[in-house]
Amino acid sequence: MPYDATKMADWQISEAAEEKMPTPDEWRAKLGLKKDEVIPMGKLAKLDFLKIIERLKDRPDGKYIEVTAITPTPLGEGKSTTSVGLIEGLGYRKKSVGGCLRQPSGGPTMNVKGMQHERNYNDEQLQRLTKMRRLDIDPTRVEMGWIIDFCAQSLRNIVIGLGGRQDGYTMQSKFGIAVGSECMAMLSIVKDLADLRQRLDKITVAYDKAGKPVTTGDLEVGGAMCAFMRDTINPTLMSTAEYQPCMVHAGPFANIAVGQSSIIADRIGLKMFDYHVTESGFAADIGFEKFWNVKCRFSGLKPHVSVLTTTIRALKMHGGGPKVVAGIALPEEYTKENLALLEKGLANMIHHINTIRKSGINPVVCINTFHTDTREEIEMVKKAAEAAGARCAKSTHWAQGGEGAVDLADAVIDACNDKNDFKFLYPKEMKLRDRVALIAKEVYGADGVSWSAEAEAKAKAFEKDPQYDDYATMMVKTHLSLTHDPALKGVPKGWTLPIRDVLIYSGAQFLCPCAGTISLMPGTSSNPAFRRIDVDVKTGKVSGLF
Repeated sequence: MPYDATKMADWQISEAAEEKMPTPDEWRAKLGLKKDEVIPMGKLAKLDFLKIIERLKDRPDGKYIEVTAITPTPLGEGKSTTSVGLIEGLGYRKKSVGGCLRQPSGGPTMNVKGMQHERNYNDEQLQRLTKMRRLDIDPTRVEMGWIIDFCAQSLRNIVIGLGGRQDGYTMQSKFGIAVGSECMAMLSIVKDLADLRQRLDKITVAYDKAGKPVTTGDLEVGGAMCAFMRDTINPTLMSTAEYQPCMVHAGPFANIAVGQSSIIADRIGLKMFDYHVTESGFAADIGFEKFWNVKCRFSGLKPHVSVLTTTIRALKMHGGGPKVVAGIALPEEYTKENLALLEKGLANMIHHINTIRKSGINPVVCINTFHTDTREEIEMVKKAAEAAGARCAKSTHWAQGGEGAVDLADAVIDACNDKNDFKFLYPKEMKLRDRVALIAKEVYGADGVSWSAEAEAKAKAFEKDPQYDDYATMMVKTHLSLTHDPALKGVPKGWTLPIRDVLIYSGAQFLCPCAGTISLMPGTSSNPAFRRIDVDVKTGKVSGLF
């Protein structure tokens, strides 16, 4: 590792690495790409998906590696760090390797990223169309709001059009954050431009006064939306601190949407590299389940291995350790050896190992080690993982880069060479309520499912209508517990999953059973990250981004 992670902040490492990052022309030569397949964007570049996939369409795919995690603490347990560390570890072993991560939202980081082109249909146009009675839109049932990449809870529910006649129709409206938008959800799961174009005609914008959906196709805006999004299908080519290629593409919510980097990036990564690493959002009960039963079903791609990111501190929390709060020092239970607490929490890791094994994929547990972890604690986790049927390796990639991830890389290489029997949890023909019951039992560990009257009525209607047969089941629940209750840690027993509502995303083709409330606009915390961000006015360099 060329940088000392024990003495440098993340932004300082990034800044130092940027000075030697390959130029677009150097990336083109390094990756064997044609001149017109790399689109320079300053120091970075985008990859022309359509040209690359067409030229490499007959090349065999490389090894497909997914990274997930145990149920995390509010601090996160390092899936992105592990994904990058694994790429560096495979690079250290001189393997042809690359990967793709989701785009992080600018909202929780700086709150200044600004408006997107996805301004979800102009209220003045809705007023005009309503007056014309062409679509007879019900102004009280406009489903799409406005999109901004900024955390602001005061924008969740708003009233617009309070001025004069030229200021639009007075109505309730709302804002969502960009990563929670349906266009972002679609970008992650489309296979190509044609797939994106047809989905953009199917977004439900509102309902008419008879209760029938009004779509983007009805409003004749799908073509314009696709023109705006034409270049978004091209992944951004970035780099690890050790200069292995890593794409960044799409950034959908992992609760309401699929929570994965894009299928498009995976398709070209598997053609370009012998080993391609992709990351799933949240723990295996959410991120991996959606990778398994949604993303892979849409893409037709079959993974070779899943890496389960694990930390000692998270396992201790699941063993009954005290609450963890971002920005507050960890209680000593997490910074000193506590084998009894750790042993109680191992059930959570084993539960997630068993979930991965149900898919037929070979699991590898990565112990993302902290300097406070002891040898005895690491050995306890390793023995438990191996007894549950998984390979296990500790990794110190956060401090040592690729050299610190060699054991993890070797375990992943071995697992990739094993034969697996990948299979979906449920057949495509299975009805919605049966799918939910199976996911609740086999992935979450629930005894059963209870449906509210409203949710069950919606589910029955969806099951009777054949147009929804191809829709993905996109479960919505907290990421902080296997259950619907974020306070319940470990592997709770004797509980029932409550489904309160079923949302529909007709463009992305998602049916979303909700086990709790959901907000598409996060709030700004009492100590937001932007307080630590500044600019050196002499050099123009930005500090404190992470």
